Amino acid sequence: MIVMVSNATGFDAGLLAGLYPGRVGHLFSPGGQRGPWAEVPFALDNGAWPAFLNNQEWDEDQWHALLRWAALAGPAPLWALVRDVVGNREATIENWHRHVGAVTRYGFRPAFALQDGMTFDDVPTDDCMLFVGGGDEWKDAAITPWCARFPGRVHVGRVNGMPRLLAAYHAGAVSVDGTGWFHKTNSKHATQYNSLRKFLRETKEA
Repeated sequence: MIVMVSNATGFDAGLLAGLYPGRVGHLFSPGGQRGPWAEVPFALDNGAWPAFLNNQEWDEDQWHALLRWAALAGPAPLWALVRDVVGNREATIENWHRHVGAVTRYGFRPAFALQDGMTFDDVPTDDCMLFVGGGDEWKDAAITPWCARFPGRVHVGRVNGMPRLLAAYHAGAVSVDGTGWFHKTNSKHATQYNSLRKFLRETKEA
């Protein structure tokens, strides 16, 4: 399982990427792209989550700029997340049909965001990754059944602690992402970093 450290490209992230090749990657958000590095797997976020948190409009132009950057960067992303609407099943499905072509025309594999209330029947017929988003309660309940139903296709978002990291790993998720592993502003985040190192050291590639 790949642990994508969202927008973290400093020394600590590079150290873990070197120690555990193929198991540490990057998830780049619009406006946060850097690199990429051929040795480090990466994927593309769409910026919907931070826009939601900050009560801002989603910036479609920045998202398209991220896609263009990846197309010119050399190494291809594992996938690119199509625009979703946080917590909104119907709007996310509608936006999939509206925006998926922006991803596929670059030859990238699109990712479909799973939101609260979605069922297996909501998954597009396209070849796509499935990004487990939604609220915390729904997400935690969804990890195991969605990984079981769609093996080899599930990524889990907002994984910043051991309980959710282990749940995703044991369920068979392909990858996870989180922003908190490398923040060192307090002892909690230092513990998170050490926990991630311990997880990578003690688990096998999956």
